[in-house]
Amino acid sequence: MPYSHHSHSGEFCKHATGTLKDVVLAAINQGFEVYGLSEHVPRYRLLDLYPEEVGMSLETLEKQFHNFVEEAHRLKAFYADRINLLVGLETEYITTADLSQLELLLENLGPRVQYLVGSIHHVNCIPIDFDLDTFYKARGSTRAKNEKQAQEMFFEAYLDAQFELMNRFQPEIIGHIDLCRLYTPELRFAEYPAALERLKRNIKYARDYGALFEVNTAALSKRWDTAYPGRDVLEAILFHGRVTLSDDSHGPQAVGRNYDSLREYLISSGVTELWYLEESLVPNGGGRMTRAKQLNMEWWNHPFWKERMQKALQPNMI
Repeated sequence: MPYSHHSHSGEFCKHATGTLKDVVLAAINQGFEVYGLSEHVPRYRLLDLYPEEVGMSLETLEKQFHNFVEEAHRLKAFYADRINLLVGLETEYITTADLSQLELLLENLGPRVQYLVGSIHHVNCIPIDFDLDTFYKARGSTRAKNEKQAQEMFFEAYLDAQFELMNRFQPEIIGHIDLCRLYTPELRFAEYPAALERLKRNIKYARDYGALFEVNTAALSKRWDTAYPGRDVLEAILFHGRVTLSDDSHGPQAVGRNYDSLREYLISSGVTELWYLEESLVPNGGGRMTRAKQLNMEWWNHPFWKERMQKALQPNMI
């Protein structure tokens, strides 16, 4: 679909590539109608920096984020006749200091932050999407008595952090809701009753305040056979809530990546309606100036899909 709410660029995220302008132009060239720019918020402890950020100061990270907001709004205005750009951010929750600092950041930037992608990337202060060893280190941090209990407690800690983030900020987009099984996509929450109850709680809470749950194609580049969320979680979301789309691109080369597979996943999962964010003159529940809107057509028949298929065939049409 011509919508994505989650993206990064190498200009403002050291593990991505390309400039923010490159990302925007790629979205325009692919026919996206709404594209969300959502760089990570700065972290507030040196020990939380990623390896590629070693040597950067916390002040530099904060300045980098503010520069992102300025450039995003410049591009938003410059390309307004070609694409609807939304300027947002992706959250971090490593310690409670991240939430307090995010609160101050949002107060400072006001309406310049139009929406939040509410994401969790850490459990017990340990990153879960860096590499396999660190993932298992995070899972082992729960002090469980056995492997089964460790897995359930790991899920519970992740989902409790997610709930606290949602409760405090009411993010418009729930980012990769089941990232906690990044390296274990075969696991099903039904096997872990306490975690399943927390998952259902989170979905219902987000639904009640009006959030959209992203179906995020990045998982298809990480050896999953589905997008985030997996089929069991998507089924629960469809029963309680509303879905939208994201490519979670980390550079112009990843804009729209796996959207062709995404179409088949959505159809096979029984998704009959899609939603997206648009600007609003009235604040939403989180106090930001966007609202969710349903696509008023059979999404699978949108010309976007046909155009993508035609472009894919072009190299052979000689």
